[in-house]
Amino acid sequence: MSENAQIPEDVLALAGKLFDAARAGDAPLLRAYLEAGAPATLVNQAGDTLVMLAAYHGHAETVRLLGAHGADVGTANDRGQTPLAGAVFKGYADVVDALLDLGADPDAGSPTARQAAHMFGRTDLIDRFGTAG
Repeated sequence: MSENAQIPEDVLALAGKLFDAARAGDAPLLRAYLEAGAPATLVNQAGDTLVMLAAYHGHAETVRLLGAHGADVGTANDRGQTPLAGAVFKGYADVVDALLDLGADPDAGSPTARQAAHMFGRTDLIDRFGTAG
């Protein structure tokens, strides 16, 4: 029996719609659902949060929206990756700034965002992190 077997199909469909909206950066759709009470803390089967998906796909506005609705911007996925490290890997400076503004820790996760910046030559992002914690 799968873990989702007890979750009603309509709930799974809604969750899928929210994850798709985070990936696509559809802030208006997410805002409507969040204001109606949908949790900003949803996590998919890989441990990816809505923030992780928005960050990894380059959507700073969506990251800020989720953070404003109580999402933890530092939650790592099942592989230990944080949204900040994902944004660094992809080179999304505006997403990095949004996550840092929301309190993301550049020294969390594995690899950390600081390590990822060094590994992938994102020297333009390293200065944003300040000194090591």
